Amino acid sequence: MPAENSETWPRGGNDLVVQGDNLAVIRDFPDETFRLIYLDPPFNTGRAQSRQSSAMVRSETGDRVGFKGQRYETVKGTLYGYDDEFADYWEFLEPRLREAWRLLTPDGTLYLHLDYREVHYAKVMLDALFGRECFLNEIIWAYDYGARSRRKWPSKHDTILVYVKDPSGYFFDSRGVDREPYMAPGLVTAEKAALGKLPTDVWWHTIVSPTGREKTGYPTQKPEGVLRRIVQASSAPGDWVLDFFAGSGTTGAVAQSLGRRFVLVDENPEAVAVIRRRLGERDTLSYLS
Repeated sequence: MPAENSETWPRGGNDLVVQGDNLAVIRDFPDETFRLIYLDPPFNTGRAQSRQSSAMVRSETGDRVGFKGQRYETVKGTLYGYDDEFADYWEFLEPRLREAWRLLTPDGTLYLHLDYREVHYAKVMLDALFGRECFLNEIIWAYDYGARSRRKWPSKHDTILVYVKDPSGYFFDSRGVDREPYMAPGLVTAEKAALGKLPTDVWWHTIVSPTGREKTGYPTQKPEGVLRRIVQASSAPGDWVLDFFAGSGTTGAVAQSLGRRFVLVDENPEAVAVIRRRLGERDTLSYLS
């Protein structure tokens, strides 16, 4: 559990919403606190540059010592002028993902939510930070809404990369996940059809409806149904869940509804205002800025 002397962690173990730079905030959190971390960071920046970047890879023969005595070696490479300024994106995201690894419990899981612009590079980054053996799943969230391109296949999915802290001892509760209808119920027994099936790594789920009850008006809001599945599978009631790109606060709303504890961090005051309206005021929830 969080250290009692932490300035950013509320005394009494309250759920927490923090307005501030997420890297500065989470660096004050104690090691191995969260069983589940979900991140939905901003995607690209739109400018082209090139520069050399480096990543730290865990290695028994590495020349650097990191968390809990783990040894690392430095891997360098060149990133060439991507339209989305990927070199800057790497520099932005890498230290935050390193902190996510530190903050996960030994049986914890990270879900990183991106789109097609950055996900392939993020996979390489996470392989370096966590180890390739810690890669658990590539989840495709598919939806069918919005504009249609006539010059290519319309882009109607996001990708969620799933990494665990320890591939031999991570928490995953398939029995706690809401089941879904079979696409061809006639091919299974009546009992199986009535029960439904466990989801695969392809999730068909609509976006947040412009007229639905979930709608907050926040532009990057994700649907509760997607987060509900993640929280059900990779945490248990009473566990701590972290989202330090909190946006509209969907992670907190779902965690609260499922009996999990949560910490949300976002630098944008508009996001924190949306979260405050969405989650309300209660004795067990603290807001810090």
